[in-house]
Amino acid sequence: MALTLVTGGTGHLGRDIVHRLVRDGRRVRVFARSPGARSDVEWAIGDLATGIGLREALRDVDTVINAATCSPIARRGGIRPIDFFRSPSAVDVEGTEQLVSLSGEAEVRHLLHVSIVGLDEATLPYARVKLAGERLVRASALSWSVIRAMPFYYLLDRLLSGLAWLPVWPVPTTPFNPVDTSDVADHVVTCAFDGQRGVRAEIGGPEDLDLVAFARQYQDARRPPRKILPISLSKAKAYGMGLVVSQGVRGRLSWADWLHRHYPETRRAA
Repeated sequence: MALTLVTGGTGHLGRDIVHRLVRDGRRVRVFARSPGARSDVEWAIGDLATGIGLREALRDVDTVINAATCSPIARRGGIRPIDFFRSPSAVDVEGTEQLVSLSGEAEVRHLLHVSIVGLDEATLPYARVKLAGERLVRASALSWSVIRAMPFYYLLDRLLSGLAWLPVWPVPTTPFNPVDTSDVADHVVTCAFDGQRGVRAEIGGPEDLDLVAFARQYQDARRPPRKILPISLSKAKAYGMGLVVSQGVRGRLSWADWLHRHYPETRRAA
């Protein structure tokens, strides 16, 4: 049976991708710094940032799904001033470069790279790092695919929870359509094995709402009594922050339904 390697397989998106691959009866190897709890996959221990263990992880692999990334904002669940000046590139650029090179040596038949919607207009350092990594894949001689996804619901949840201490929430009125990782994983797995290559349809959530509406739904689910102060941004500033609406495939799970799934105790109390 063909072997699929998933990098970033212990992250939010990666776990959903691995679950779907196993569910579909595929043989899966996960490249991670330490083994996880799943016993129905192979674990290849290493580090994409340094390349340690990567050559061994690619042995006998037919398809690579690169879901690895290093976003300080996502990890901490909030933005700090440093995020406007620099972002680490060891995973997304140097790691991707090594992955592309060694995948070529291993004669991998397909490398699917997960990227982000709106990178061409975005100005944040993390977006520039992601764009550099994506360009490495697209310029390679590999048989490759690239899927751009909108920001994930769990990140929006973390960012809004970080405002909980403020009596007034300054929130942009810019529309965008974040998405659940489960919907992205469905799209990624489909594209990994349908025989098509190149830049694939990007994916976002089912609703085009402004951030104020997302924040109000969050407050309805979590019940923090806070006033929302709508902030108007120019199109250029909004795009620079990655606040765009995707034009491709749409996920199915709404933000309200995601909140109800993750905070059922609040719904019961209501």
